Amino acid sequence: MRVKMKEKMITGITPSGEMTLGNYLGAIKRAVEFQDEYELYVFIANLHAITIPQDKEILRKNTKEIAALYFACGLDPQKSTVFLQSDVLEHAQLGWILNTQSSIGELSRMTQFKDKSSKTKAQSKDYIPAGLFTYPTLMAADILMYDAKFVPVGIDQKQHVELTRDLAIRVNNKYGTVFQIPEPLISKDKIKIMDLQDPTKKMSKSSTNQKAIIYMLDEPKVIEAKIKAAITDSENLIKYDPKNKPGVANLMTIYTTLKKITIKEAEKHWQGKNYKDLKDDVTAALIETLKPIQQRYKQLYNSPEVEQWLKDAATKAQYEARKKLNKVQNALGLNYNRK
Repeated sequence: MRVKMKEKMITGITPSGEMTLGNYLGAIKRAVEFQDEYELYVFIANLHAITIPQDKEILRKNTKEIAALYFACGLDPQKSTVFLQSDVLEHAQLGWILNTQSSIGELSRMTQFKDKSSKTKAQSKDYIPAGLFTYPTLMAADILMYDAKFVPVGIDQKQHVELTRDLAIRVNNKYGTVFQIPEPLISKDKIKIMDLQDPTKKMSKSSTNQKAIIYMLDEPKVIEAKIKAAITDSENLIKYDPKNKPGVANLMTIYTTLKKITIKEAEKHWQGKNYKDLKDDVTAALIETLKPIQQRYKQLYNSPEVEQWLKDAATKAQYEARKKLNKVQNALGLNYNRK
């Protein structure tokens, strides 16, 4: 009996700050669920992190923290290939090759470049790193390196996957079939966790208001204080209405996602109750979810197991990356007198 091969999937996270509840619900939790269905590659995108200035010790700490949290959340090194981007240098080499296949026009149209460059310019006057501009071609290399069929992304990253598809099709048309054409996989649930202090914008680790963010490693008392201080409204009516009641809707989204229930079920649960009840329930659900993850994280943080898992995964990833890069080099005539 022939065993059906799993489709490949790739995802990554940039170690540019502490991991938030939004990171967990929007990406990590999904990755854990995907690892049984797909051949999953997960990379910690530290090369992407240095497109903006980084303190090296903080970058190391964030990278170590994210690696331990990935495994603490349920990624299994026997099922998923979890590695550091910088451990597979072929990513940078393929990124350069894809730079030569892209245009200034299409890179300058990337909305994330516009957003990040304006923020960087505001902080550093006129200094805008070139890496911010070429970020999408490195991201394309990350995806195309492993013949990933699917890329789980949020709406804000869909444009980058579309560019990746364009580059893959362009190279295939010019040099023969080299790349698998990837598909963006956008969650049907469209989970979006918002800022606790300004629920009209997405929860982000770049926020300057620490009360606005739930971090994966927040202690129970900290979680309780942040949820208690979360913005709602004066109506004291628990109803899902993102337009008119964004703060309440955000808390309901957090709760229903953690408890795996529908909005209708949640509204029925809170019928006749007030915002204190809502916040108490959200706090309890968060602590219930994060406590076992935090306990496992503490076991793994300084464990030699994590380092070995990353090393083994990088060896596997590099083997695949070398095969792909060799194919690309042959197609473009970059391997001297070799085929």
